[in-house]
Amino acid sequence: MSEITPDLVRHLGVLARIQLDDEEVTRLTGELDAIVDGIAKVSEVATDDVSATSHPIPLQNVFRADEVGEMLTIEQTLQNAPDADDGRFRVTAILGEEQ
Repeated sequence: MSEITPDLVRHLGVLARIQLDDEEVTRLTGELDAIVDGIAKVSEVATDDVSATSHPIPLQNVFRADEVGEMLTIEQTLQNAPDADDGRFRVTAILGEEQ
């Protein structure tokens, strides 16, 4: 039986401060219901004798050693910058007055 209702989706939208129209509510109701059903199916087959895993095979660190190498000069770094000033990139402000 469906656990996800359109009213629940609208309520979740309000909690998340996301304005949803009727079409989105209908679509999300079906999608969220399918997700909940999928989780329920996994829960049905999960048993105590099967340990929880995040990956089917063991992982290993694939990062290289952190070694100091040749560095770019400030001039090389800024040579293709659209705008620079005093050895720094100049970018348009993205925060408004309210920040």
